Amino acid sequence: MTETITLVPGAVPLAGWRAIYRGAPAVLDPACAPVVAESAAAVARILARGEPVYGINTGFGKLASVRIDAADLATLQRNIVLSHAAGVGEPSPVPVVRLMLALKLASLAQGASGVQPATLDLLGAMLDRDVIPVVPCQGSVGASGDLAPLAHMAAVMIGVGEADTPQGRLPAAEALAAAGLAPASLGPKEGLALLNGTQFSTANALAGLFEAEILLRTALVAGALATDAARGSDAPFDPRIHLLRRHRGQIETAASLRALMAGSAIRASHLVGDERVQDPYCLRCQPQVMGACLDLLRQAAETLATEANGVSDNPLIFPETDEALSGGNFHAEPVAFAADMIAMALCEIGSLSERRIAMLVDPALSGLPAFLTPKPGLNSGFMIPQVTAAALVSENKQRAMPASVDSIPTSANQEDHVSMAAHGARRLMPMAENAAAVVAIEVLAAAQGCDFHAPLTSSPALEAVRARLRAEVPHLDEDRHFHPDIAAALALVRDGSLVAAVDGVPLPVLG
Repeated sequence: MTETITLVPGAVPLAGWRAIYRGAPAVLDPACAPVVAESAAAVARILARGEPVYGINTGFGKLASVRIDAADLATLQRNIVLSHAAGVGEPSPVPVVRLMLALKLASLAQGASGVQPATLDLLGAMLDRDVIPVVPCQGSVGASGDLAPLAHMAAVMIGVGEADTPQGRLPAAEALAAAGLAPASLGPKEGLALLNGTQFSTANALAGLFEAEILLRTALVAGALATDAARGSDAPFDPRIHLLRRHRGQIETAASLRALMAGSAIRASHLVGDERVQDPYCLRCQPQVMGACLDLLRQAAETLATEANGVSDNPLIFPETDEALSGGNFHAEPVAFAADMIAMALCEIGSLSERRIAMLVDPALSGLPAFLTPKPGLNSGFMIPQVTAAALVSENKQRAMPASVDSIPTSANQEDHVSMAAHGARRLMPMAENAAAVVAIEVLAAAQGCDFHAPLTSSPALEAVRARLRAEVPHLDEDRHFHPDIAAALALVRDGSLVAAVDGVPLPVLG
């Protein structure tokens, strides 16, 4: 049974967010109740003074100078939700929206947002009972919060829109009722608190990060198998080389590659008498490239872990002084930078993998039969899978253009610099899917290459990988419908099965 994650506001580890993304249930630490209640009470005290406070008794954005009468404050909060629910595009993946809900719950529970305990309870109950808002994926520029996506979340809380539930997709009011819940009546500040913040961008960036983590570990396995298939040298993985350069990721990935290849009879067979002096960079420089990707992903992970535990709506409530301070915590520049780093790492992981595929299918470089088929000419073998990998890598190169360097003014130039974090983060999932398909093709090619060295075997760890693959995909003797082979290998990459097969070999993690 999956362990329930307790959301301790401001102190959820990266592993907790990863587990929630993978489907673990999550509940809010009840110890936060007093600070939430005090924050809501502070909003009431601020209102009682009769002073204009942004988002509580004024309009929003460029309309901040418009004062709202006390009788209209509830309508103001409902209107901001309805008017801002203006997203377009395909619905966001349910795991990403679940993570977004958990992030928003943990943020609001820190007592700086002025929401009522009942509103927080409803959000937590929706997460617990799988009432997951349908959130269009496009419409946020990553500043003034992820307004449109979070408004779609908030709309379901007031009974508007649609939600995915265990009974299927339902109108929001029906979804809430089916879960035994009633729509919220939003009080002052609550609508703004719900739809202001970086939780949509952060959820997408974390999802991309978690997929990149599995991909990097699997790519190290694939790279080791490809090195054996090409009868490459393990000398470039010697620890002395990497200690001299000092980069942590490089040192760790070299250690993983050595461990993966330890005990390979294929490797031992060409220790003496091999005319090649140096291997191509796609083999020799794996620790340098993959290590740099690992370091970059860890830097992004640190940024996103900080963001996930922060408070990013506006204005922020400080009950100790009964102040509502307007600032810019909603600006998602840190998330945008982290997403761009993840995109670069995903691009490079796939790029290096494709180069190994290209090397394996080229007999001049690999010493293996052309296109990894026993009868080249009659059979095309791995000719077109390499082309597919090249196409996917090219797509990722185009997508890797930094999103954070772009900006476009919004809200009549009141919000004149934005982060573009939302689409910068949202692009990571398709990039990860592309790179995973490239690595899947490499695993197929590398296993095929090792088959030609029979009866020699690879290392125990890599033989376990080959056995796991061969349980799904047989050796390619004659050309056959190739798509099912790639689909089967891709499934093993996605679910971590190939990494699990090398149980006992240390592979790097992000944290």
